[in-house]
Amino acid sequence: MTNNVSAQSVDTSTLVELLRYRAIHQPEQHAYTFLRQGESGDAHLTYGELDRQAMAIAALLQSRDAVGKPALLLHPPGLEYIAAFFGCLYAGTIAVPAYPPRSARTMPRIQAIVADTQAKMVLSTAEALSDLQRCFAHLPEMESLEWVTTNTIPAHLADEWRKSELDRDSLAFLQYTSGSTALPKGVMITHGNLLHNLWLMKQHCEQTSESHMVSWLPPYHDMGLIGGILFPLYEGFPSTLMSPLAFLQQPFRWLQAISNSGATISVAPNFAYDLCNRKITAEQRATLDLSRWTLIANGAEPIRDETMKRFVETFAACGVRPEAFFPCYGLAEATLMVSSGKLTSPPVLRYVQRWALEQNLVMGAAAGDVDSWKLVGYDRILTEEQVVMVNPETLTRCLPEQVGEIWIASPSVARGYWHKPEETEQTFQAYLADTGEGPFLRTGDLGFLIDDVMFITGRLKDLIIVRGRNHYPHDIELTVEQCHPAIRPGCCAAFSVDTAGKEQLVILAEIDPHYQPVQQTGEAGEAMQSGANTRRKTLDGKALIKDISWQVWEEHDLQAYKVLLLKAGSIPKTSSGKTQRRACRAEFLAGRLESWHE
Repeated sequence: MTNNVSAQSVDTSTLVELLRYRAIHQPEQHAYTFLRQGESGDAHLTYGELDRQAMAIAALLQSRDAVGKPALLLHPPGLEYIAAFFGCLYAGTIAVPAYPPRSARTMPRIQAIVADTQAKMVLSTAEALSDLQRCFAHLPEMESLEWVTTNTIPAHLADEWRKSELDRDSLAFLQYTSGSTALPKGVMITHGNLLHNLWLMKQHCEQTSESHMVSWLPPYHDMGLIGGILFPLYEGFPSTLMSPLAFLQQPFRWLQAISNSGATISVAPNFAYDLCNRKITAEQRATLDLSRWTLIANGAEPIRDETMKRFVETFAACGVRPEAFFPCYGLAEATLMVSSGKLTSPPVLRYVQRWALEQNLVMGAAAGDVDSWKLVGYDRILTEEQVVMVNPETLTRCLPEQVGEIWIASPSVARGYWHKPEETEQTFQAYLADTGEGPFLRTGDLGFLIDDVMFITGRLKDLIIVRGRNHYPHDIELTVEQCHPAIRPGCCAAFSVDTAGKEQLVILAEIDPHYQPVQQTGEAGEAMQSGANTRRKTLDGKALIKDISWQVWEEHDLQAYKVLLLKAGSIPKTSSGKTQRRACRAEFLAGRLESWHE
C-alpha cells in the first residue's frame, strides 16, 4: 500500500508528527528493509511497527528522566538503531548518534562525545552490549553510564507513552562532526532544520512515493541518517539499507541491492564509485539491471569527473545513464544539503588554471592544458537559500573571478555547537564587514560562483601555503595516486608542517596489500604470502618515493619535505571515508606512522 502524500502537504512541525502521520495512514507499508548479510537475511519494518517501537522506547526514556537530556546511541547498523533514534525523538530526549568503537583508535572520539554531552545514558542492543562494555571496561566515565538495550524493551510500554511538547525549534539530535582531532563538535539540529532540509532535498531530488532508496552509508553520519533514512520517510517511499562493512567487503552488494529492489535513488562518496569500477567483475555486471536508478548522487568528498565517467562507461550495459549523475554539496552545520546539480542533465564542468587558483583567482583553461584543473559544478541553488563567496580575511564579498569562503544563510542552518558559545558565534553568526548583512554560516569551504554555478576548490583549514601560493591537498593527492597502481585510490594525504619557520609539504600514501617491498623478496621478483598460495607483486619503495616527489614537483612546483609509504588502513578517516588531514599531521609529528618498506 502506498500513499501519494509527501510531508510537504502534511501539516507537521516535527518528525514525530511526520512518523505518526505515516503510521496512521500507511501502517502496513514497508518503511525500511535491512539486509543483514548485505544481500540476504532481510529484516523489515513498517511505519506502524516503527511507531509502536518508538513509543515503547520513549516511554522507558520518559520513566528514566531522560526528557530534554542527551542519550548516546551506540547501535550497530540496523532497524534497532532507527527505532532507538525515533524513540529519542518521541520522548523529547536529545539523540546523539555515534559510531560504535571498532578499536582503541576510535575510543578517544567516543570519550570526547560523552564528555562534551555529559550524557548519562547509552542506548544499544542486547547483542552488542557485552562487546561495548568490554571496550569500556577500564574507562570509569563510561562504566558509570546507564545502559539501555532498546530491543528488549517490552512492547506493551508503548501504551504508556506520553506525547512530548515539541515544536520546530525543539532540538532533535546532535550531529557530531567528523573532526580530525579527538574533540569533535556537536551540531545542534532542530526539528525545523530537518524539515526544511528534507523539503530542500525534495526540490533537488524530485522523488515521489513510488521511489526507492538504497543506502549503505553509516546511519550515524548526516548523509546516512538524513539522506538514507529520514528523506524516504519524508517522501513516503521505502529504503533498503545495509551496513558500511557489507559494502566495503563486497561493493557488488550495493549495486545488487539497487538492481533487486528497482531503486531510483542512492548516494555515496566518490570513493564508492571508484571501488565499484575496480572491484565488480564482468560476470557480476551481467546480472545487474540499473535502468531504474535515475539519481546517482555523489557527495561528502571531492567529486572526480573521471571516476563518474568511468562508472557510466563500465555500467552502461546495466542501464546507467550519464544524465543520472547527480553531484551534491552540503555539510552538517547546514543539516545536510545545500546545493546540487540538475536532474536529467550532465553536470557542469569547468577547466581552470591551477596557477591562478594559487593566487585565489579564477581563470579559464582549455581541456588539454597541462596546468588545467577540472572542477564539477553545482548549478542548482534554491532561492530559499543565500550563498555568497567571501574573502576570509576582509570579510567582504568576492568578485566572480575570485576564490572565497562559502557562506550560507538558510532555515537549514543549525542552531550552533553544543555547549560551545564562542565557536558558535564565530561559525554561525558571521556578518559581512562592509554591508552588515548576516548572520551567515561560515562553511570553511573554498570556492567560486560563476553564472550562478558554484564550484568547490577545497577546505580553508587544509590549504597548503608555500611561498605565498595556495595549494589544494586533494589536487596534490590526485597527482600522487596516479604515480603507480600500487597506491590505493582515495588513500593519500597531503599537508604542511612547520620546519625551522618554513611551511613544508608532507605526503602520505597507502600501498595496496597485494604489493610487497622489493628488499623482502627473492630474485624471482615476487613473494609468497605467508601461509597462502597467492603471490604478491614487488615494489621498490625508495624508487616510488622518488617518482612521487618528481611528479609533485613537475605538476605543482612543490618540493616534498617528506614522502611516507604506509600500510593499508594507516591514514585516519572519518566514518564517511573522508581523509582526516589534521589527524594525519598530528600522527606524523608524533612519529606514530610506520613506514611500509623501511
